[in-house]
Amino acid sequence: MTELHLWLRHEARTTERRTPIVPDDARRLVGHGVELTVEESPQRVFPIEEYEAAGCRVAPAGSWAAAPRDAVVLGLKELPGDPVELTHRHIFFGHAYKGQPGAADLLGRFAAGGGALFDLEYLVDDAGRRLAAFGFWAGYLGAALAVLRHRGRLHAPLTPTTKEDLDETLKPDAADAAFTGLVIGALGRSGRGARTAFATAGADPTCWDLAETRDLDRAALLRHDVMVNAVLATTPVPPFLRPQDLDAPDRRLRTLCDVTCDVGSPLNVLPVYDDTTSWEDPVRRLRDDPPLDLIAIDNLPSLLPLESSTDFSAALVPHLLDFGVSGAWGRCLDRFRAASRAHGLDKGESLDH
Repeated sequence: MTELHLWLRHEARTTERRTPIVPDDARRLVGHGVELTVEESPQRVFPIEEYEAAGCRVAPAGSWAAAPRDAVVLGLKELPGDPVELTHRHIFFGHAYKGQPGAADLLGRFAAGGGALFDLEYLVDDAGRRLAAFGFWAGYLGAALAVLRHRGRLHAPLTPTTKEDLDETLKPDAADAAFTGLVIGALGRSGRGARTAFATAGADPTCWDLAETRDLDRAALLRHDVMVNAVLATTPVPPFLRPQDLDAPDRRLRTLCDVTCDVGSPLNVLPVYDDTTSWEDPVRRLRDDPPLDLIAIDNLPSLLPLESSTDFSAALVPHLLDFGVSGAWGRCLDRFRAASRAHGLDKGESLDH
């Protein structure tokens, strides 16, 4: 591996408590010769002192824009609006390749500055399987919040917690009525997490995956009380729910959680809402009679920041040790270049770093 300088940035989103590198794994990177700069961040689940003790340099929050140009800026969620021109190589979840709102603007910022995006969603092996993901915890929290809402025990605003405390709240009470649950995408990471949460809640959900959604039975879907969507579509598929389905006279569905949150994308399998929900307002009422509530929070794992960060970091760090322009990272770079060309933004195939 050539000399690598990673710059772990502070997350601009105030509800983002996670980190892609935990202090124990930061120590591992430093031990392998990686220069690691970590920005101060009052909201990150791990204090900056733990990174200092691991041998990392410390920088002020938001200082990545002035980092050396050869530094690789690492984060999770969206970048702030400034600087307009992005000169560095960035690793984060860009959400810019499926026609999402703001995609063209983000890619344009990279084109203007000559930087590049290594989107973590597209860090995959030869078979296309993601190498580092928060899927299990997203599914777990999505199902947990849906069950708590259905049982009348979800209170806003949401705050980060631990799995032990969440599970204690999730366990069934003698007064809880039985309900039927459905997990779509049950065989994937998010689906496994959702199934685990349902089990903790004392429920045995119906599990659908590819076989059950090829010829979707929407009437059967609507006969469930609680539904969790854990499908991340990569090609267009018929929507699982349409606006007219919400008005079906025999709809039993009362609580819907969309873990994927592909709102605004042409690949959205739940085009029945137009904006995500939040920690402050986690639930949106889609219909009143009979009621149907939606949960669509796009950083669910941040509600369990310690557990989700630890798992993600363990999966990511071995690949950071092999960072470059070949293998899995090369596939990321190819995907970025293809998206840039599709927007008429590609200025060449070389990166001057």
